[in-house]
Amino acid sequence: MNILFKKRNQGFTLVEILLVVVIIGALSAMIIPRLTGRSEQAKVVAAKADINSHIATALKLYELDNGFFPTTDQGLDALLKKPVASPAPLNWNGPYIERKPLDPWGNVYRYASPGRHRPDYDLYSDGKDTSSQEDDITNWE
Repeated sequence: MNILFKKRNQGFTLVEILLVVVIIGALSAMIIPRLTGRSEQAKVVAAKADINSHIATALKLYELDNGFFPTTDQGLDALLKKPVASPAPLNWNGPYIERKPLDPWGNVYRYASPGRHRPDYDLYSDGKDTSSQEDDITNWE
């Protein structure tokens, strides 16, 4: 037996473990600040896409089929099931959306037709802070 080539199975030294911990800490310190706020930014982008594209397309299809947009009282629920309130849509060909439209914060999108800011309809989200208008996402700006 050759004693010179015997393997040592003692594991890692304390210095090696500390070095790995320091490297992981340094990488975290560089990456974490760049990722903070990205989830909120992604929610704003998703809300804008819903307002300006997804729900807007469904509303335009509804209007194309029926000749008018759902009333404020009928709301966005008119895109899911045929409204019975007046004016009843005679050519309703929905559902125009798959599920109740909720913004990324879990709140219902706000809808009014005719709108205060646009002649056809106003569609907006209250954003993260539902008590102020500073973070609202709208279809008129």
